[in-house]
Formats: sequence, structure tokens, C-alpha cells
Amino acid sequence: MELARGFIGKKIRSSLLEVSKQIFSVQKATYVRLTEVGKLETPKLQGKYETGQLILHRVFGYRGVILFPWLARVYDRDIPSRKEGNEGGNFNSVGKEVKGRTHSFYQVLIDQRDCPHIRAQTEAVTFLGNQEGSRSLYAIPGLDYVAHEDILPYTTNEKPALQHELIDKFLVYHPNKDPPFVAQDTLRAWQKKNHPWLELSDVHKETTENIRVTVIPFYMGCRESQTTSVYWWRYCIRLENLGDLSVQLRERHWRIFSLSGTLETVRGRGVVGQEPVLSRTLPAFQYSSHVSLQAPSGHMWGTFRMEREDGYAFDCRIPPFSLESKMDEATTPNANS
Repeated sequence: MELARGFIGKKIRSSLLEVSKQIFSVQKATYVRLTEVGKLETPKLQGKYETGQLILHRVFGYRGVILFPWLARVYDRDIPSRKEGNEGGNFNSVGKEVKGRTHSFYQVLIDQRDCPHIRAQTEAVTFLGNQEGSRSLYAIPGLDYVAHEDILPYTTNEKPALQHELIDKFLVYHPNKDPPFVAQDTLRAWQKKNHPWLELSDVHKETTENIRVTVIPFYMGCRESQTTSVYWWRYCIRLENLGDLSVQLRERHWRIFSLSGTLETVRGRGVVGQEPVLSRTLPAFQYSSHVSLQAPSGHMWGTFRMEREDGYAFDCRIPPFSLESKMDEATTPNANS
């Protein structure tokens, strides 16, 4: 299948029609004239994609390249496996009664040309500075975690095939190889050094009224002072509208339980300063945020208040998820290390 800038295929199979329509609606204001950028390959139903594979994100439409894979445990509350009488309102219900299944995810570099046009934060991978006593958060731009089923592999003869400030540090382009990018030693060293805060281990999913919420928590490390220890996590949340009617996120309501015995309630308008609309043409929105506890573990759960286009309002459940610390501390990422 041919791909065009703006990601409109000249020969679109029915399985990709909605994806192409969605991406075009995002891109059409920017790309007036479409030009071919590559050809789609058949997605893999079995096995894994390799480092260096060029990809198109099935939902958000951006171009990217795979750096390396992760194996995660997915706890899907839409699969009927939980015990009777445990419906998720209890703060001890953190999703582990749902049987986890192993699933492949990929660390992906996003093409910087597409970053302004996607409904996902492109500086969502954050880390703590390693200065003693510092509480500063830093971000690496254009990194994402992509599930196997959201990968659409493609090839291109475009030069450069991908634009990102880290690509030349991590990968070498070999046009005669498949995939065409090969990992440099710096990528392997960077992955090993920063594994603690990059690692994706648990993924939690739940659907309410056709709105699917996916949560991925990450432990970021501990900051110690003479009197306290503060443990930090980031969490990535994706909301996806699986129905036909548009829905807008109006409010968030969080409950945060700490092993120290505290239970905190957080309410507010929207998320990250936005009240996103999830429609048939733009069905998904993804963002990241952070939480800190004065204990090495805890858990979070909550709801999003949603308003449908027909006026119906409802609370969309956020699946409970654990906040677990790790012994190994992350250090400041350095692409040159």
C-alpha cells in the first residue's frame, strides 16, 4: 500500500479506511498537497518487530521508528475473570485479581515533523534529575510506548526517512537492510543505563460506556532529604472512544492511597489543562502526569466525568493501579553515554 504525506494511502484497504480518514482530518489543515512517502507492509500477527522498523501509529497516525521492545503484563478488566463481589469500588482492588497476560510493547521515536499534529504528548517520557535534593523533572522529547496491535509497519525511500534529534545517536541507516535502521552501541548502553525509569511492566485497561481507559505507571525514583523520602511515579493515560457518539472529558476525580496510611482526593476540570473531545474522526487522547508519595508504595484509582453529545453524562472508571517502588535508582539519561 502506498502512503502519502499526511498518511493518505492511494490504495486503502477497508481495515485501514477509518485510520486514514482520522489522520487526514488532523493533517489536512497543514498538508495541502499530498506526496508519497512510502508503502505499508503487512502487520505481524505473530512474532515481534525488530529495532529499526519504521512504523505508522494505527490510532495517532504519526511516523516513528522502533528502538526496542518491552514485555508487559496487561490487566484488562473488560475480560470477565474477576471474582464475584469485587467490582472495583474498593481501594484494595488494584487490578491484580484480573489475570495478567503478557503482551509486546515498543519504545518508539516519533518523527518530529508529525509532533505538532497528534493528540498525544510528545514529551511524556520524563525522569528525575540526579542532583542531590533536586525535585526537578526533565523530559526526553518524541518518545512513546506503542502496543503491538497499534503498529503499522512501512518502508520508504524518503531522505531522511525519519527526523528526530536522537536518531543519529541511536541508529545507523542502511538502505539495503531490513529493517533499514541498525542499533548503535550508544542505544544499547542508554537502554541499559536508564532501564529502571524506562521500563514498562504493567498496563491496566477498563471500558465504561464505550470509553476505554488505559493506564501505564512508571516508577521514577526516590528523592531523599534529612527528614523525608519522596517517591515519584509518572503515569500515562490513553482515552479512546469505541462508540459512534462524540464524548467530552469534563472533570477528573482521583483517589490516591499511600502505604503510610494517607488517602488523598484530587478533583479538577479536564486533564493537563484540556477538556478533549473524543469523536469518530479523532477517537483518542493520550497524556502523562506525575504523583509522589512519602512511602515506597501505594495505589490510585478514580473516574473521569464524561459528557456525550446527546447530553448524557456519566463517570468513566479509571482502572486501579499499583504504585510500586524499585530498589535500583535511575540516573540522568545521557544519549552520549
